[in-house]
Amino acid sequence: MRIASVETFGDEHVALVRVRTDEGAEGWGQVAPYHADLTAQVLHRQVAPHALGRDALDVEALVDQIPEREHKFPGSHLYRALAGLDTALWDLRGKLEGKSVCELLGGQPKPLRAYGSSMRRDITAAEEAERLARLRDRDGYDAFKVRIGKECGHDEDEWPGRTADVVAAVRASLGEGVALLVDANSCYSPARAVEVGRVLETHGVRHFEEPCPYWELDWTREVTAALALDVAGGEQDWDLRVWRQLAETRVVDVVQPDVCYVGGLTRALRVAELARDAGLPCTPHAANQSLVLVFTLHFLAAIENAGPYLEFSIEPDEYYPWQVGMYEPRPRVVDGAVRVPEGPGWGVEISSEWLERASHTITAAG
Repeated sequence: MRIASVETFGDEHVALVRVRTDEGAEGWGQVAPYHADLTAQVLHRQVAPHALGRDALDVEALVDQIPEREHKFPGSHLYRALAGLDTALWDLRGKLEGKSVCELLGGQPKPLRAYGSSMRRDITAAEEAERLARLRDRDGYDAFKVRIGKECGHDEDEWPGRTADVVAAVRASLGEGVALLVDANSCYSPARAVEVGRVLETHGVRHFEEPCPYWELDWTREVTAALALDVAGGEQDWDLRVWRQLAETRVVDVVQPDVCYVGGLTRALRVAELARDAGLPCTPHAANQSLVLVFTLHFLAAIENAGPYLEFSIEPDEYYPWQVGMYEPRPRVVDGAVRVPEGPGWGVEISSEWLERASHTITAAG
């Protein structure tokens, strides 16, 4: 069964990928969101030509060989594009075998505990505390993550005092029974990260994400060694050599691959194995409700060292309008958990109306 065509449907925010074979089978995947129109060009120029005519079921070989064929162009966009091919081929295989992707991997569809993930820094401490309490009462969340510091902030806060205020207000509003996680998005130097971390520990924060610039591995390792709470990171990383170093030298306590950023499910599984061998849990990054959320559900339901949470963005559709209407059923939080879709492949149906509105490109054999 050979790959006959690779198609993209999308815009600058998100692009879905359809792979069809010479026998009429098809599967759906997605390149990484954000600047997805650029990533789709990379897919058609540097990924799809190497996939046409190849065995559609030999995903491992494609994932390994395509970057070698494009060895002069290493980098994030190549792997963001490769994710589209990889995830579509996993869907295709699941549909052929009549199994969900997590079942192909030895797991079972089940509810997964979710943490409500806030993406906002433009919100006051009181407003954040109020909305998280409302979501806890409505949807049953028992864990939330808030943003602290300033993105790549060089030790600055989004505005003076916001970090201390938001952590204290959210903890007071939610009480001790709710797990509290924070994300600094590469804000701090090691010394400042440790200082902030000590304050976080007094509020019972369990998870301190990306405290230092993510490319400064030694800085992050220093913070990990100094603090009792879990330091987490890795969402931006695509190079498996970096992942090996992250795991084997204990740069972080929790690894956070993003299925789309790292190059697809196959490579995310390899990251999880590296973490497992190092005794580390894997709590993936999934910061929106595009298909990356679906991929992450199947991934978490199958790996041995899954962390305790699924990341679930709490931002309304007005915040990310491009995540609306792509597929059904859309995952929902019920009693603090999200169920893995149970149908074959990814277990979702792509909206024909959404596809009709999207920009379409095809690379085909012949």
